[in-house]
Amino acid sequence: MIHVAIIAGGKGERFWPFSTRENPKQLLKIASDKTMLEETLDRVSEFVPLERTVIVTGENIRKQILERHPAVKDSNILAEPFGKNTCLAVGFAAIHLFKKDPEGVMVVLSADHFIRPKERLIDILRFGSAIAQRDDVLITIGINPTRPETGYGYIELGDQYDSSDGLISFKVKQFKEKPNRTLAQQYYIGRMHMWNSGMFIWSTKSILSAISRCKPEMYRLLTEYGEKIGTPDEIKARHELFERAEGVSIDVGVLEEANNVVVIKADLIWDDIGSWLALERISTKDKDNNVSIGDTILHESFEVSVVNAGEGILATLGVSDLVVVKTNSVVLVAHKTRVNDIKTLLARMKDDPRYDKYL
Repeated sequence: MIHVAIIAGGKGERFWPFSTRENPKQLLKIASDKTMLEETLDRVSEFVPLERTVIVTGENIRKQILERHPAVKDSNILAEPFGKNTCLAVGFAAIHLFKKDPEGVMVVLSADHFIRPKERLIDILRFGSAIAQRDDVLITIGINPTRPETGYGYIELGDQYDSSDGLISFKVKQFKEKPNRTLAQQYYIGRMHMWNSGMFIWSTKSILSAISRCKPEMYRLLTEYGEKIGTPDEIKARHELFERAEGVSIDVGVLEEANNVVVIKADLIWDDIGSWLALERISTKDKDNNVSIGDTILHESFEVSVVNAGEGILATLGVSDLVVVKTNSVVLVAHKTRVNDIKTLLARMKDDPRYDKYL
């Protein structure tokens, strides 16, 4: 059978102050009137039923997920005691799904993506799942670049692997780190590089086998934990797993080393909602290229993004190239060229206990 694992951990710090530790972006309504997690669940509801969907998330937001998403049951949640990057998150989900269904296929999606149209994504997932059921491969979904983007990693296409109904997969020649502007322009023009979307398809058997080859110590810890699933010792064993396992991304830890990686070329409208700049790309702009959300007044303001998530009104006058965000307790004013550095601001705030309640 096919299962879906939604990765919904992370603090969403680059969306601060809208996103906080106890109310991270996956629980917020950013791209529509639904939370990011709800959007993701809706996206796959016609592909896999909820009973075959797991949400990998932090124990600290389990309660909020259940309260805000009534259809989600406790059995849908795989709670991490604390975050340890995506390799362990994927392995954690895979060992659970493997115990349920040793021959199962696992689709890995992120809770903070903007994707349109939903129907095309489902076509891609079906195409990839058929390959994963047949072959021992690790499939990643690559997005056709629409601009020379420096904020994403890239995948270089190798030889064609498979095709069906207008969809094509390729062997992965190489994973590329986030490029500089010149290199990003070359990738964009050359059309042989895809954005690395962070969406994956594989059998649970294939991904666990790949982890055993590339990260043998993590695999050993996962198998030890797997023996405790469903026993009174499961929670204790889970804490031990997360304390002892390495924190590394699935890309660096496994995919860049594996020799059986395939990429599906996806013609989707896609964005990784990773920062305030992403909000501009998915939002409707006014005649002055401004984005405004909530109760706002923008006068003689240009190229600004203004978000009022608090009470009262938020007004701007005679400003440009700013991101202004207001909640009930915090106001952020940042130049657009610096919004990806919000983590440095938060790091300074973490050093002062007076600011802890705002994080």
